[in-house]
Amino acid sequence: MIFPIVAFGDPVLKTKTQEIPRDFPDLKKLVADMYDTMYYAHGVGLAAPQIGKAIRLFVIDSAPMEDDEDEKGNPITPKPGLKRAFINPQIIAEEGEEWGFNEGCLSIPGIRENVYRKPVITIRYQDEDFNTFEEKFDGMTARVIQHEYDHLEGVLFTDHLSPLKKRLIKGRLTKISKGDVDADYRMKFFGMKGR
Repeated sequence: MIFPIVAFGDPVLKTKTQEIPRDFPDLKKLVADMYDTMYYAHGVGLAAPQIGKAIRLFVIDSAPMEDDEDEKGNPITPKPGLKRAFINPQIIAEEGEEWGFNEGCLSIPGIRENVYRKPVITIRYQDEDFNTFEEKFDGMTARVIQHEYDHLEGVLFTDHLSPLKKRLIKGRLTKISKGDVDADYRMKFFGMKGR
């Protein structure tokens, strides 16, 4: 099933999420549906709050983010992307010098801004069978994980912007929250029926 994406302005996007218990019903189906929803919307990550569920789950497929050229446009062998579901994740370390990248979000279509994040993370999480892992990730995969993890903490990429940048995009964010937005996927607006 493809879910509508929850738009900016819905309180679920600002809610700190709850841990998923082992007896959570149909978890594997939910994960599969989240991948279908993410791919349908041409995303590289999707967190449960973006489909209206305040639980600690996100999926990513960072392959489209891995470059196949260097800064001069010369072909290079791209790093393999990572396709994975993260259940009950906890980032336990972030390392390195912050670097900027122009981020966007399926819940905030049409707005992209530079966000600075550390390049290396260590994260503890569970898979769909509740096996626990602790792994280190870097580069674009680390960035995608950090962006989606923020959703589980009730943080949007716009929360990382300077006060000036926030003021400059405030009107556009208000329009999104009222349903005045063009997206090529179905969205759900707080207080309105989905379209």
